Amino acid sequence: MNKFEKLVAEYENELDIEEHKMRCDGLYCDNVIWINKHLSSAEKLSVVAEELGHYKTTSGDILDQTITSNIKQELSARKWAYEKVIPLSELMIAFKQNIVEVYDLAEHFEVTEEFMRECLKHYKLLDI
Repeated sequence: MNKFEKLVAEYENELDIEEHKMRCDGLYCDNVIWINKHLSSAEKLSVVAEELGHYKTTSGDILDQTITSNIKQELSARKWAYEKVIPLSELMIAFKQNIVEVYDLAEHFEVTEEFMRECLKHYKLLDI
């Protein structure tokens, strides 16, 4: 079972996570997360983690990202995702194993390089 499948299984009793053909990568609403079925496993993990972050930390319609409170909620969901999928303690273990390049870290944690870069920025381990 890969990390995406494990994360989905962890929340299967709390909400529905469904894969569909979609124009966007993912969406959360009313205890349902929809994921684009055409994404790679790393992309699915990155997207479902953020959507779970919305489930755990946000409320209401935050699609309009010109509203400051919506931006804050979006950032909160992303932070939750980074810390859920790549806890700082596990990142430190990877560093001790000499896994230090973004590409290698992304592969190790089964996420996209973009997700990995943003996670490192979140932990202040990568210069912006």
